[in-house]
Amino acid sequence: MNAIDRLVRPDRYPRSSRYDPAWLLDLDMGPHPLWLLEDLARDLDLRPGMRVLDLGSGKGATSVFLAREFGVEVVAADWWIGAEEATAVFAAAGVTDRVRAVQAEAHVLPFEEGAFDAIVSIDAFEYFGTADGYLPYLARFLRPGGQLGVATPAMRHEVRELGAIPAHVKALVGWEALAWHTPAWWRFQWEITELVTVTSARMQQDGWEDWLLWARACAAHRSEGRAAYQPVIDMLTADGGEHLGFALVTARKH
Repeated sequence: MNAIDRLVRPDRYPRSSRYDPAWLLDLDMGPHPLWLLEDLARDLDLRPGMRVLDLGSGKGATSVFLAREFGVEVVAADWWIGAEEATAVFAAAGVTDRVRAVQAEAHVLPFEEGAFDAIVSIDAFEYFGTADGYLPYLARFLRPGGQLGVATPAMRHEVRELGAIPAHVKALVGWEALAWHTPAWWRFQWEITELVTVTSARMQQDGWEDWLLWARACAAHRSEGRAAYQPVIDMLTADGGEHLGFALVTARKH
């Protein structure tokens, strides 16, 4: 079995395995987004007709997945990817009736208060969501009882506790690892606001291995080849799950 074929794992990710790995790899902007979303969604209650904000939606794979798998209406918001580029992905996937692309910066969201039944963010929240005041800002866009779900790179122990960023992590991502917090950190950060109740905060099981499988598939498929992805492969191989993974965190607004 080659590296790309290993992305089809119906035993663990039955929904994600229905999607062409090559299609997903062509939309690469980080570790397997559908695996992260499928796992996260187990802790959410997404129902047909809900209005969902996909915050940091990238090139749109997660928005397609949300619309197809859960029958929700999606607003796909990203700062780095233009609305036209994302809309082309949605058109090719046949979901433009359920997904709308918006180019927006996460601190200046162009939505009304209480506009969404749920907000999800896959491998993006670490770039904008760690500030003390961000959850109170973001919660404004959820209706009462609305759900928030985030999948974000994580450390098993806070860098503050370790005293330094592990050398193999620092060599690749440098200070960015300061935003890779533990599930416990996220639970406290959200619940101290008294705006939400955290319903789940966990490390994804074997998340570092999932990340490694993805990096190896990218190295085999993408035009940049192994040279672009080998540093990630080296970091994850050196780590072996000692420090790295993904935090999956969900909450409900009061």
